[in-house]
Amino acid sequence: MNTVIVGAGVAGLTAAWNLHKAGQSVTVVDPTPGHGASFAAAGMIAAVSEVVYQHETMRGLMTASAAMYPGLVAELEEVLGHGVGFRGTETLDIGAHPADRDTFADLAELQRSSGMTVERLTVREARRLEPALSPTIAGAFLVHDDHQIDPRVLVPSLIEALTTDGRSSVVHRRVTDVLRDGTAVTGVRLDDGSEILADTTLLCPGVALAGINGLPEAEGVRLRPVHGDILRARVRPGRPPLIDRTVRGLVDGRPVYLVPRTDGEIVIGATEREDGFDGVVLEGAYQLLRDAQVLVPGAADLELTEILARARPGTPDDLPCLGHLAGVDNLVVSTGYSRHGILLAPLGGRLAADLVLGTALSAPDAAILAATDPRRFSGDSPRSPERTTL
Repeated sequence: MNTVIVGAGVAGLTAAWNLHKAGQSVTVVDPTPGHGASFAAAGMIAAVSEVVYQHETMRGLMTASAAMYPGLVAELEEVLGHGVGFRGTETLDIGAHPADRDTFADLAELQRSSGMTVERLTVREARRLEPALSPTIAGAFLVHDDHQIDPRVLVPSLIEALTTDGRSSVVHRRVTDVLRDGTAVTGVRLDDGSEILADTTLLCPGVALAGINGLPEAEGVRLRPVHGDILRARVRPGRPPLIDRTVRGLVDGRPVYLVPRTDGEIVIGATEREDGFDGVVLEGAYQLLRDAQVLVPGAADLELTEILARARPGTPDDLPCLGHLAGVDNLVVSTGYSRHGILLAPLGGRLAADLVLGTALSAPDAAILAATDPRRFSGDSPRSPERTTL
């Protein structure tokens, strides 16, 4: 059997890897592989720090997917013989001011009630771990189980693993249409007029889903572009690393993070806006630079190397859209991961592959797919669009 996958971000490539392992021939189509939302992402595997109130379903998805990362990393490293960008360092949640600290303290109670481990630290203890932290911070919480992976290493690693044996390939073109034979999707048409026929088509195009012709049934998949401004900086030559752990903070209620790479790069992000503008907004970049320096004053001495913005695909209930469309055969949709695209990639990739392969679902997997059914906003799904507890 063969599958064509539209979209070479982390969602599409992890699904492709699972299908490739299952013996399928996979063709991934994307004009610029890995240069959408995945290119901007910081890559935090932060199932604990990303917990929010009254969203038990997302909590379950994040926890399950984060637990899959060590296995994914290990199998890719075994196949490739090199690292794929994973760092097992901890995360520090930092409150700049007393109200910010209290917000983290309240969140820690929710995290602990969910069986997660969060350790409250004094300012002195936090600065002993990360001396570059400002002495004026109000409080800190250590999260041992939140790690990171560099998407700019992971994406090319996935492509390398997919294409090494020649059975699967990546095509640098844009998909304009899906091909149909009645209710059955039979492949895709590319922007040069060529066609790729496939037994199954998997759509992982992020916010570009609405731009694919021939699939009116996708109109019920309610996506919206959620833009984020994000910065990359670097420790200047000859200077020691600024921080070792991921620092996630609140500054007067505004979230900011600093994610350090092994090569001296630090990712600083990210704003969240729904103004439809694809470029970088100066106010957002200024806010990130200012708030990063409140938490880590030494950030002012970094070399600023990149400022960019990308649109992440959001949904009304903040859950991804993963499953089939009503009245369409041989097609699976996997999109709507919003800011959790990297974190949810192992789980989303496996479930998308299971749907393509027709694998018998376990009860937990069936519950996840019921919650993420793309038809839930159109009335064609057995579940309502209200949040569901797994």
